[in-house]
Amino acid sequence: MRKMKDNLLHGLLWFSAILSVAVLVMIVGYIFYKGAHLISFEFIFGDYSPTGGGGIWPMIVTTIYTIVISLIIATPIGILAAVYLQEYAKQGRLVKVIRFATESLTGIPSIIYGLFGAVFFVTTLKLGMSILAASLTLAIIVLPVIIRTTEESLKTVPPTYREGSLALGTTRLQTLYKVILPSAMPGILSGIILSIGRIVGESAAIFLTAGTVAAMPEGLLSSARTLTVHSFLVTQESGDIELAAAVGIVLIVIILAINLIATYISKKLNKADY
Repeated sequence: MRKMKDNLLHGLLWFSAILSVAVLVMIVGYIFYKGAHLISFEFIFGDYSPTGGGGIWPMIVTTIYTIVISLIIATPIGILAAVYLQEYAKQGRLVKVIRFATESLTGIPSIIYGLFGAVFFVTTLKLGMSILAASLTLAIIVLPVIIRTTEESLKTVPPTYREGSLALGTTRLQTLYKVILPSAMPGILSGIILSIGRIVGESAAIFLTAGTVAAMPEGLLSSARTLTVHSFLVTQESGDIELAAAVGIVLIVIILAINLIATYISKKLNKADY
């Protein structure tokens, strides 16, 4: 009976894994099937033309801007908040409330964040429809992810690392940035990778804060559109599924490249630890 249960569980695990991979392959395969023939040098590096033709280079630049600026804002705040909650704060009711609030923020729909960004950053702070307003909104969206993943990564660092470092006469701060953070860095990078995926995939929040201008941004206060917003608008306005799929291919390649770079950095950090 026990062997039968083990075999059944093993089969269910394999079935779940195969099903997940099959769905992913089907989705990616369909996107490539519909849009691969539109991929060209002119499509990637050309300027967009609303009358037809042209490329998506302004949208690629805007997407990269939002990724970089959002991470520059959210990453240090998220890591420092997680370090305080895990390493310095007294584990009492207040910390539990903060953790509960952080987890609750993760589940809020992005349209709510977009409305907040439109009211606070765009109108109250008078940033207007701009890349900066969108990046500040996206930073708030990904902040809970960075905090939670960083906290979990800090928990995986063995207590002996802390005890050994302190026994050698180092201060608590030196132990933190020389021992604990380097050991937890692979997990922290995983959280940043998840955040990048969330930033790239957002459309509603960006639509309400950055606008829909399909031109090369002149600065952080320029209105612009990202690849996801462009894909949505192309589908809505003209029903061109093939063009939207081609934009999706570019998005997949960008995310894959970022993930590979982050994985390479993580492996280098692991080797440095040893």
